[in-house]
Amino acid sequence: MPPSGSTRRQRQRGEIETLPSGSLRVRVYAGVDPISGKRHHLTEVIPAGKDAAKLAEKARTRMQAEVDERRNPRTRATVAQLMERYLDVLQIEDTTRAGYERLVRLHIGPLLGRLAVGRIDGETLDSFYRELRRCRTHCGGRPVDEHHTDGEHTCDKRCGPHRCRPLSTSSVRQTHNLLNGAFTRAVRWRWVGSNPVRQAEPPALPKADPQPPTPAQAARIVTTALTDPDWGMLVWLAMTTGARRGELCALRWRDVDFAQCVVRIGSSLGQLGSRVWEKDTKTHQRRRIVLDAQTLALLRSYLHRRAELATALGTELAADGFVFSSSLDGSTPVRPDTVTQRYRRMCARLGWDMHIHQLRHFSATELIAAGVDVRTVAGRLGHSGGGTTTLRVYAAWVAEADQRAAETLAARLPDILQTTEPAAALPAGSGSSSHDPPPHELIATDLRGAIRCGALTSGDQLPTCKELGTRYGVAISTAQRAVATLRDEGRVRVARGRRATVA
Repeated sequence: MPPSGSTRRQRQRGEIETLPSGSLRVRVYAGVDPISGKRHHLTEVIPAGKDAAKLAEKARTRMQAEVDERRNPRTRATVAQLMERYLDVLQIEDTTRAGYERLVRLHIGPLLGRLAVGRIDGETLDSFYRELRRCRTHCGGRPVDEHHTDGEHTCDKRCGPHRCRPLSTSSVRQTHNLLNGAFTRAVRWRWVGSNPVRQAEPPALPKADPQPPTPAQAARIVTTALTDPDWGMLVWLAMTTGARRGELCALRWRDVDFAQCVVRIGSSLGQLGSRVWEKDTKTHQRRRIVLDAQTLALLRSYLHRRAELATALGTELAADGFVFSSSLDGSTPVRPDTVTQRYRRMCARLGWDMHIHQLRHFSATELIAAGVDVRTVAGRLGHSGGGTTTLRVYAAWVAEADQRAAETLAARLPDILQTTEPAAALPAGSGSSSHDPPPHELIATDLRGAIRCGALTSGDQLPTCKELGTRYGVAISTAQRAVATLRDEGRVRVARGRRATVA
C-alpha cells in the first residue's frame, strides 16, 4: 500500500512517486547491493512544477539506460567501506600498508568516508585535494587552540593557536593514487560504473630535490662517526655503496666476499613499531657492489675486532651473523629506525638537519660527477629503468661537474681573448672565498679519524696517493700533501719506494 498522503504511478522497470510536497521521486531497480545483500534502487527527486512530470520521465529513462549499460553504482556503500575492502584484498608490504592505513585514517576517512561511492565525482575530489593542500588537520579555517595531549594537563609552550600546515605534495599524490586504485577495483567489482578519480586533476609530481652532504660535510660526518668503530663502519659503508638503511641492517658476513672485493645485496630489514622482519629488497632484485681497497681494509679490521671481542667475552662470531649487530655473536641485527634516529642526532650535534638517506644521494651524485656512466650508478643503487630514476631523483647539481662541462665547451671554441682589451683588475677582496678547508686537509682529516678510531692500526698501509686522488677527485700532488701532513704530525711513516704506513 502506498503511504498516506501520496500517490504512486507504476512505470515499466521503474516508478515515479508523488510526494506530499508535490515533488516527484523517481526509483529504478538496479540489482542487489553486494555489500548489504538488499535490493538496490537508483533514486532522484524532481522538484514540483509544471514540467515536473516530463523531467521525471526523462530521469527514469536515463537511469534505466545507466542500468542497462552498467554505468550505475550498484551499491550504497561508502568510501570508508570501499577503502576497508580494498586494503583487505591488496597485496603490499606491511610498511606500505601502514602508510596507506594512516592516509585513510587521517585524511580520506574524515573528509570522504561517509559519502557514498556513487556520489564521488571530479569536483568533490578537487575540493578534497585543495583542503589537503591548505591544512593537514582539516581545520576548516576556524581559529582553534592546539594542545600537546588530549588528557588533562597544564598548558606550556607546546600548546597554542593552531597554524595551518599543508600536507606535502608527495603525500597528496600518494592519497590520489590510493583512491585511484580503490575506485579501479570498485569498477571491476561493479560497485560503480566509472572511476571518478580520473575526472579529477591529479596533484603535480613533486619536484625532486636531493640535498646530499657536500664533500666537506661528508668528511666531518665520517670522522665523527668513526669515533665509534661499529657506527663509523655502517656510515662509511652507506656512503661508499649507496645501499639503503634496511639493506645495510640485513647484511651478513656471508654476503661480503673479500676475495672478489664485492658485497652482495639480496635482502632488507623492515620495521613497523617494535616488529622487525627480513624481506626482499625494494626493487626485488639482487645486486653485487664492488668495494674499493680502503673499504675492504676497514671491513677486515672491523671483522677482526668484532671476532676478538666476541672471543674475549666467551662467545663466537657466527659465520652468517649480521655485519651490524647489537649482539656479540651477530645474531641480532641493528634496527633500521635506530640507525635513522642515531644519524639524525649525530648530524644535529654537527649543526645540520640531515637524514641517512642523503648518503645514498651523496653516493649517486659523486659517482655521476666523477664521470661514471648512469647505468653503472643505477646498478650500484639497485634502480631499474636504465638509470631514469637515478638521474631524476638522486643526481644533485654538482658545481665541479658543471665547471668541467663549461671548460670542455670553451675548449672547442676559438680563443678570442687575444683580440680583446685586457680585463680590468678586480678590486682587492672581491674574489670569492670558501669556508671549506683545503682538499688536502679533508683527506688528512679522514685518515686521521680512521687512525684515531682504530680502523687503521699501527703498521697498516695507507691507500696509495693515486687511490686517494681518485677517491677524492684531486691531483696526486694534493694527496701527497695530505700524507705529508700526517707524516709531520708523526701519525704515519713514509719511505721512498714504499707505501706509507701507520706509525
